[in-house]
Amino acid sequence: MYVLVLVVALLGSAALTRWVRDFANARGWSALPTSDRHIHSQAIPRLGGVGIFVTLWGIALLGWAAEFFSAHGHYYSHATFKILGPASIVFFVGLIDDFKGLSPFVKFIGQTGAAILLFCNGFGISRLSLLARHPHLSWIVGLPLTVVWVVWITNAFNLIDGLDGLAAGCALFSTLVTCVVAILLHSDGILMLALALAGAIAGFLRYNFNPASIFLGDCGSLFIGFLLSAIALAGSQKAPTMVAVAIPVVSLGLPILDVTVAVLRRFLSCKRLFVADREHIHHKLLGLGISHRQTVLVLYGVSACFGLLSLFLLHPAGALVAAVLVAVMIGVPFGVKQLRYHEFRELSHAANRTFNQRQVIANDISIRRAQELLPECTSLLRFCQVLQKCFKPAGFDGFSLVLKSEPTPADPDVFPFTQLKDSKLRFFWNHPLRQAEPAWSISLTLMRSDGRRLGIFSLYRKNAARPLLMDLEILTATGFTHSISEVVEKMQASWFTRRTMEKPQTSVFDAPGFFIGSTEISAVKLPTAS
Repeated sequence: MYVLVLVVALLGSAALTRWVRDFANARGWSALPTSDRHIHSQAIPRLGGVGIFVTLWGIALLGWAAEFFSAHGHYYSHATFKILGPASIVFFVGLIDDFKGLSPFVKFIGQTGAAILLFCNGFGISRLSLLARHPHLSWIVGLPLTVVWVVWITNAFNLIDGLDGLAAGCALFSTLVTCVVAILLHSDGILMLALALAGAIAGFLRYNFNPASIFLGDCGSLFIGFLLSAIALAGSQKAPTMVAVAIPVVSLGLPILDVTVAVLRRFLSCKRLFVADREHIHHKLLGLGISHRQTVLVLYGVSACFGLLSLFLLHPAGALVAAVLVAVMIGVPFGVKQLRYHEFRELSHAANRTFNQRQVIANDISIRRAQELLPECTSLLRFCQVLQKCFKPAGFDGFSLVLKSEPTPADPDVFPFTQLKDSKLRFFWNHPLRQAEPAWSISLTLMRSDGRRLGIFSLYRKNAARPLLMDLEILTATGFTHSISEVVEKMQASWFTRRTMEKPQTSVFDAPGFFIGSTEISAVKLPTAS
């Protein structure tokens, strides 16, 4: 009987899908690509869910008829209609969306209503013995958890329905896992519904695999997602705690991962959660240069691995369960990292900064103290000592001053930088920088007390990959820039006074550790500032 249900569902779904495809094409009910998210280049019907929906209802009615007219045998389960009823609400919401277009809020209301009806039919989250001494939950807790679970899984399959055969294929793997669990737990009614769903999906895939001639549409992806979430809840009624909680989550790993990643990255980038984009897992794989069909096959493999790992959870051995959980916890972050999401790279930088927050605070304090010491600098040597002590622990390797000057020596304010074509003074405290230019720098504009531009102060780093453990706001704030401007302007005035009163025998640039233009003077360690 089980084999017969599978075969009938497969053949019936294949026949209905082909008829729906031809009928939709004849009526012009085809979807043209309207945004850069759409991969297809021609009009294709989006009513593939109709064949799956009709097939499942047909199998359910045949089972009811066989039970009604047969004196023996058990082909029908009240659970089937208790699940298909709420699922039909989701199907028709998706069908209206395929034709008319609905707002995310309206679709959410429809899915929530179907989830509440499912809970009232006896399929909901009623126990969490892993988390509490008293496993049975009241409806006040169980109903919201049920709604979150159902809506989450329902939309997860809708989100991954972006490539030919992807959502249907992943659903097929998850359904097969459900069939295995139902067999082991002797859940005949759930097994019958899961086999019918597996056969219907397999029959639909005949026309949906790349190159697809028909799509699931919202009516199909939402309907399948709702059914899988409901079947998981129904199967948990007889299952031990680990099976009831962990197996559905792991077996539906790919769609759960995709929707979780989508929510997190949209939250991190301050985007609306319900606005579609081209940043899903399958889009990222296509962006890496993998072909359409290869991307689908790779994700089939990922979905199959999740399903296989979930079956290991049926074994009571604690070590095996721990191994599965460790594999998931290591494999998922590694896989997501390969997709190169900018949001998670920034999150990683933020986490690294959090772990090093003590050093960040220390470097920020050092810069604030340097700002207090700068007005006391009366010589170029003291000026460099203060900056070295301040910026070397923060990861900088040197600094430079480029002062504004006229091409003629008639402007006395820029002395002695008029000796240089670019009026540039550079000082590095890390000697290897003599052989190579720094890879990264930040520049601040210096202003005179009268409002005229004085020049540019730049900080250099050789290793751009090394994290910058400081707040750049401290540098860009007017206080620090003003302190640098004041001391440079004061030193310029002092140098000009010395030059006019007596001709110096040595240049002010003869201080150790300086580069003038591209000519190296010397590079020795400065004495530590007191």
